[in-house]
Amino acid sequence: MVAANQFQFIQYGATDALATLAINRPPFNVLDIPTMVEVNAALDACMQDRSVKLLVVTGVGEKAFSAGVEVADHTPDKVDQMIEVFHGIFRRLQKLSMPTIAVVNGAALGGGMELAIACDMIVAVAGAKFGQPEIKLAVFPPVAAVLLPRLISPAKAMEILLGGENFTAEEGKAMGLVNRVFPRETFATDVQAFLAPFLKLSRVALLSTRRATLEAAGKPFDGAMDAVERIYLKELMLTDDAKEGLAAFLEKRKPVWRNT
Repeated sequence: MVAANQFQFIQYGATDALATLAINRPPFNVLDIPTMVEVNAALDACMQDRSVKLLVVTGVGEKAFSAGVEVADHTPDKVDQMIEVFHGIFRRLQKLSMPTIAVVNGAALGGGMELAIACDMIVAVAGAKFGQPEIKLAVFPPVAAVLLPRLISPAKAMEILLGGENFTAEEGKAMGLVNRVFPRETFATDVQAFLAPFLKLSRVALLSTRRATLEAAGKPFDGAMDAVERIYLKELMLTDDAKEGLAAFLEKRKPVWRNT
């Protein structure tokens, strides 16, 4: 387990099956190299924690989820290391077994938006700004160039990437990028209410469903079905919880999950 005091620039901990990773550099929660090294260490710890059902990624404060990667870390003497640790975050998020939710408490810009869209779901505070402004610096966001056209229409993705203009959480919800938008006044309570149903479910079912969905993505139909059937029949149906879920339904009782 990772000690809470191990980190200087992030907060990380896991309680009652919920892991939370928060960028702790308010007010803008900028991602510099030392911060991103800590994020990777926390993700490694989360990957090894068999109690975690769900990972929340967020920022400390109300101004920003993250305003992006430190511009000073893009200089020629640092850019190779910056890209290695920054892209390491996304490689780890893809390899994680548990679902991930970005809780966007403020602006998510540049690398901050990339961090949000790399999570499986996004909930955002009303009025939060999203954007990929990199084009205005004559560069582009590599992670968003990969992920954004997979999440929304290619034409809309091109508009965001090529135009570099911000959009609101409400606009993100309309385009299917954001799952829920909650008012600032009730944000913390609304987020907990959104998370609660997932945390009541079987861990193995959550992990199997996420893995099946990701493995099927991009494959032709037959290949996707083969992958999903293999997970369903050879893995999930052999678990205690799959047997318990079916038995509880037939016996008309509440299931008792072992998360195995």
